[in-house]
Amino acid sequence: MSLDWIYYAISWILLTWHSAWDAIGVPVGAVIGTNWAWILAIIFLVVTVRVILFPVFVKQIKSQRAMQALQPKVKELQEKHKGDRETLQKEMMELYRKEKANPLMGCLPMFLQIPVFLGLFHTLKRLNPENGGKTLYGWTVDQFNSASSAKLFTAPISGRFGSTAADLAPLGANTGTVKVIAGVLVLIMIATTYLTSRQMILKTGWAEDPQQRMVQRLMLYGIPVSLLVSGSIFPIGVIIYWVTNNLFTLGQQQWVLRKFPPLVPPKKAATTGGKNPVQPAKTGLLGRKTAQPAAKAPAAAPKVAGPKPGAKPVNPKKAGNRPAKRQG
Repeated sequence: MSLDWIYYAISWILLTWHSAWDAIGVPVGAVIGTNWAWILAIIFLVVTVRVILFPVFVKQIKSQRAMQALQPKVKELQEKHKGDRETLQKEMMELYRKEKANPLMGCLPMFLQIPVFLGLFHTLKRLNPENGGKTLYGWTVDQFNSASSAKLFTAPISGRFGSTAADLAPLGANTGTVKVIAGVLVLIMIATTYLTSRQMILKTGWAEDPQQRMVQRLMLYGIPVSLLVSGSIFPIGVIIYWVTNNLFTLGQQQWVLRKFPPLVPPKKAATTGGKNPVQPAKTGLLGRKTAQPAAKAPAAAPKVAGPKPGAKPVNPKKAGNRPAKRQG
């Protein structure tokens, strides 16, 4: 399947934004070693894509909430059909259909952005003054040459951390400078990728299902680690796109998570069952726990002392009528 339509679409958005910044008055030449019109074109390519995908992102959040609410029922089905995987799958699919929950919706925005990433990667990779076919995908020769010489702090946007001196010679760039700029951007890319995954997991909570928890850990740790290697082959312009996309995601997730807060499972109320509540142990010196004294029982009625052994019984009636002895 040809991906030319993606390359045309990405090129059109880039060139449109570049023309817009040029019309506004953003300098075409380098300022502080940076061609800001092209950098802003890449940044606003992210904004354009994310605005288009925003309704899909909201559906993703709603689907995740629905899946979270179904966890108790999923657990019941897992206990009921333990050992019968085929029946369990059928019952779960029926449950998802009935409750209108889609497990795949959580990954849809990411999958939709993959063609954009590939299109930008291909477009920036071919930006080289010595490359033929400058008018491919709707570019003019002047636009191609301008983008080929575009830099970020003197590092060309088509350069990579792994670029050799021979690769950078036509671009008029220094290998050390490109490695420093690309290396810093790769570290920022890894950090922001980790933060976006961490933000979502902290807001929605860790999944109780072992497989889903494994996926969460892969998203949190696996992808950032893989970027440490794959980031060396990404053009600087693609890394700018990735970092901008992560920053956009952090802000967007914060807004959506406030508007659609995650479900909080109800806490089980502690029942005493009519018994005295157990007092928590206090921590004494040196961190030792000291037992709390038991709650005092209500004071009982005082007992009347009985007669001493061998004493004659006393008739209370006679004792009450007996006159008191005279003093002295």
